[in-house]
Amino acid sequence: MDFKDTVLGIEFGSTRIKAQLLGRDHMPLASGSFEWENQLVNGMWTYSMDYIHQGLRECFADLKKDVYEKTGQKFTTTGAIGVSAMMHGYLPFDKDEKLLAEFRTWRNTCTEESADKLSELFNFNIPQRWSIAHLYQAILNKEDHVPSIAHLSTLAGYIHRRFTGKHVMGIGEASGVFPIDSSKMSYDEFMLDKFDELIKPFGLPWKIRDILPGILMAGEIGGYLTKEGALLLDPTGEFEAGIPVAPCEGDAGTGMVATNAVRERTGNVSAGTSTFAMIVADHPLGVHKEVGMVTTPSGLPVAMVHCSNCTSDINAWVNVFEEFANALGADIPKGDLYTLLFKKALEGDPSCGGLLSYNYYSGEAILSINEGRPLFVRTPDSEFTLANFMRMHLQSALATLKYGLDILRDEEHIKVDRITGHGGFFKTEGVGQRILSAAIGAPISVMETAGEGGPYGMALLCAYMLWKDKDERLEDYLDKKVFSETKVNSLMADESDIKGFNEFSSRYVKAMGLETLASEVTG
Repeated sequence: MDFKDTVLGIEFGSTRIKAQLLGRDHMPLASGSFEWENQLVNGMWTYSMDYIHQGLRECFADLKKDVYEKTGQKFTTTGAIGVSAMMHGYLPFDKDEKLLAEFRTWRNTCTEESADKLSELFNFNIPQRWSIAHLYQAILNKEDHVPSIAHLSTLAGYIHRRFTGKHVMGIGEASGVFPIDSSKMSYDEFMLDKFDELIKPFGLPWKIRDILPGILMAGEIGGYLTKEGALLLDPTGEFEAGIPVAPCEGDAGTGMVATNAVRERTGNVSAGTSTFAMIVADHPLGVHKEVGMVTTPSGLPVAMVHCSNCTSDINAWVNVFEEFANALGADIPKGDLYTLLFKKALEGDPSCGGLLSYNYYSGEAILSINEGRPLFVRTPDSEFTLANFMRMHLQSALATLKYGLDILRDEEHIKVDRITGHGGFFKTEGVGQRILSAAIGAPISVMETAGEGGPYGMALLCAYMLWKDKDERLEDYLDKKVFSETKVNSLMADESDIKGFNEFSSRYVKAMGLETLASEVTG
């Protein structure tokens, strides 16, 4: 086959680095992956640079192997390549490309002071995970590295720079670095000036415009794969340089693309290690700490409710059940165990029989919880069954998200024509979909690609860059050329499911002090 008629998307997720190769018909041809996990080092959630490089190479090697097994050909080139990653975080570099501080991921909740001050200054919500919040917190902390910063980036921006030599990123990814003015498709000039004025007393040798990445729109060419970039990806030297590279994007942007949710009044919910909802707004919104304003890869404003915790606590409990099964001599594949337990949850009481849990492995910034303490709580008269236990964990995984989405519905009166779910939470057919529908009281659609959205979405952005018609908008390209025949399953929860989730949510919010107390008493 001619690999010039393929596109490759790579995404650095929280627990896996994934690659997906698509053909000219936008259908998957091959894939690769590398499992990894963040580390808590000196109180900071991070991934080392060596680990990042190792993961990229092993993921790509796994892809090459899959291509060869399916085609009998060596994978040496592609029509275009693009990289995506977990949004936000902090990667400051000096003029010699030296990383000046450990990579601080989206998961850290150490920037409350700076986020609050910037939000007040800009009259615009700056979440703790945003790059500008991390930068200003480092300034407030008087960290030694700050004067030496030559450019500030994210994980996706870093890999894109290593691929192309260019300090640029897609507008959706950039919108999690610094606020965007969607009328001009650039950083907000007023806020840039405000920030420079704010940090003037610190006497830094740079201004904010000097260190921020340049902004590109979906469909533009973000550079070309250099020889050094090709070797970073494939140390064997078999993969060719010179390949067009799409503007890098964050996992929020690739999730919107993968679910065809880039048009006004569409939305998606990504649910995996973290969970976030993205609603493309059709009118200006007020300022809420629970809602961040970002953009689609084509620059339209998006209301984002981002929760740092989703499936980690579920995964921990499934591991316990797996250990128990093994102790009994039962060899149950992990995937089958997830399916069994997720389906069991639908047999549970919609309000979870009085059981309650908090899934906070890490802090949850939108609720001002700075440290995570996973909790399971019950009263003596709770209905403690396996079905209720599993349903409680699934509803706990979405309870914080519901809190933010209720604000958009009740206070901002935001309208949505279609919400699509994707991510690991939706792999078991009908279960996560029904629980999410109960949480927000609206129908939820799931596509055939629900389990693996990120690299697929990035590959579609590469396809749009290569194969769009002149002046064709991203939303039209996706509607007409990618998803026109895609199978979509929509589901609406029963009234009893919705009522039960509301009862659970009320109990969840009322008992929130337990989570704060747990952090205080356990140190």
